[in-house]
Amino acid sequence: MDKDKHHHEDCCCSCSCSEDHTCKEEVCSCGHENSCSEDSCGCGCGCGCGCGEEHEGNTWELALGGVLFLVTELFGVVPEAYELYALVLAYLLLGWRIVWKSLQNILKGNIFDENFLMTIATLGAFAIKAWDEAVGVMFFYRLGEYFEHRAVERSRSQIMEAVDMRPEVVNLLVNDEVKVVPASEAKVGDILLVRVGDRIPLDSIVVEGVSLVDTSPITGEPVPVKCKSGDLVMSGCVNTSAMLKVRVEKVLAESMVTKILRSVETAAESKPAIDKFITRFAKVYTPFVVVVALLTAIVPSIITGNWEEWVYTALTFLVISCPCALVLSVPLAFFSGIGVASKNGILFKGGVVIEALKNIHAVVMDKTGTITKGEFVLQNVKPVNGVGADEVLALCAGVERASTHPIAISIVNAANERGLKLIRPDKFEEIAGEGLVGECGKDKILCGNLRLLKRFGVELAGYEEASSGSEVLVAKNNVYLGQLVISDSLKADAKSAVAKLKEQGLVTAMLTGDSQKEAESIALQAGVDEVRAKLLPQEKLSELQALREKYCAVMFVGDGINDAPVLAGADVGAAMGSGADAAIEAADVVFMNSEVASINKAIAIAKETSTIAWQNVVFALGVKGIIMVAGLLGYASMWGAVFADTGVAMLCVLNSVRVLYKKF
Repeated sequence: MDKDKHHHEDCCCSCSCSEDHTCKEEVCSCGHENSCSEDSCGCGCGCGCGCGEEHEGNTWELALGGVLFLVTELFGVVPEAYELYALVLAYLLLGWRIVWKSLQNILKGNIFDENFLMTIATLGAFAIKAWDEAVGVMFFYRLGEYFEHRAVERSRSQIMEAVDMRPEVVNLLVNDEVKVVPASEAKVGDILLVRVGDRIPLDSIVVEGVSLVDTSPITGEPVPVKCKSGDLVMSGCVNTSAMLKVRVEKVLAESMVTKILRSVETAAESKPAIDKFITRFAKVYTPFVVVVALLTAIVPSIITGNWEEWVYTALTFLVISCPCALVLSVPLAFFSGIGVASKNGILFKGGVVIEALKNIHAVVMDKTGTITKGEFVLQNVKPVNGVGADEVLALCAGVERASTHPIAISIVNAANERGLKLIRPDKFEEIAGEGLVGECGKDKILCGNLRLLKRFGVELAGYEEASSGSEVLVAKNNVYLGQLVISDSLKADAKSAVAKLKEQGLVTAMLTGDSQKEAESIALQAGVDEVRAKLLPQEKLSELQALREKYCAVMFVGDGINDAPVLAGADVGAAMGSGADAAIEAADVVFMNSEVASINKAIAIAKETSTIAWQNVVFALGVKGIIMVAGLLGYASMWGAVFADTGVAMLCVLNSVRVLYKKF
């Protein structure tokens, strides 16, 4: 939130009234710190602390006022001479908060809201001696409001509880003794004990033990993953089969469980365009219905002289026009969409992202780590001049041990798997963009691309360019010995996911810094429509802009640090959760399971959420329009008006949470 607007950093106002809440108090009326109270935000929608607790005052007032109204009207317990006094007392119990909020908001310049409409309608009913209807309308309005907010808060709290996997305590190992300490006190480098059935408390590295870890709470992937010493384990995952000792890599505030919770909280505060539309609409709609009600009360009454009938019709019209259904259900629909996405391992950073995602026409992807696994594997060794394949691999791996490049690591791993003896070079030199030069005793070993061997004048007798993958050429003492082919493999779900994107009419494209040959090979395997290869980071951004001009709104999916500018520049930027932190920070959407299929899920959730939100808008306005006309024609009483208003609001709220129970 913007501190310049005096918002508290951790404010979580959740009244769903579409107002731009400005916190003015440090403590909510229910005692929760850093929360908008109903008096501080001025919206009149009740406590915004998000705790889901009911204020005792509201509850007993509603219960006592309701009982007094019912025994007076339905059971005739109160003598007729005292009936008016009983109804006035019931009205004060039920309506004083609404009237008080209305007066407060008028003083703040926020005149035309539902509190104002209910105040005018019920006090007007008293003025024309429709006492029972005035109290009845206030009672059923408050009762409907109670159930609506309970439904909204319960849905919100369930979502927040589902994504809040932060641990309260951790088992800290100190000199082989286990100490239970608050999770917030654990520091980077601490050794923690994770027993079977426990959640991984903080992002950590396994230092001892082998176990199957259930990553579904974070990634949505149901198949447990085997983790051993040296493997990274994310907080929130569940240790299922054996005890582990882990070393803390990130403190609680920086661990994945906190990032997920913070992402959902931040996303809930981000207003989509439809929410802003409703806010603007309400500012025009409410004054309009007040003017129409005034004209309805005055003009026909002057003509017919029947003031009581037309004032009653106007008051009924005001009750019908309350916009509760819209201001409650639409924000809840987007929050539900954000919640169900998080359960599927997808983090949306706001409702605006959902709206943008449903409108994209092209999905543009990086290659390495997005479409492919990002794990280079030695595919083939092609020796020449009678040299054995293992000899070529051992020479190359010995030199490549000095490098941390992913290709070098894959070569060393392949040599180790074959049990080859590797000789570390006495000296080595890395030539940028070409390869390595190593000296082993009197021998000079060259490991690199074609440019490196040509630089040293090596004759390339027997060399044939690889049809796909990256190639490393090996020479000893200027004699060409052979070629190693390394390639990245396609993700298991890439082909089917790309096919589903194309079925939806979306264009698919790839932007990569790899060679044209390698890029085209991967694109052909995955079924990607367009390929742009050999791109520098700044060139990726310009190519993305060209694709946007061609196809309108585009989504970019990447995972590397060099993808951050493109992610920020796309209409929707999505990052794989296994990627660089810079890419995740720059993205609008994060796919925790790093699956290509998550793109389809995200788009499906966005479309379903937006559809539900617009269903609520059309349904609420349609029903209200019909009842308003009926009210003006004298076919709808004030009783019917309040039941219809509350019923529409409840139906819209139930429709909003429907997305939570749909499988994607």
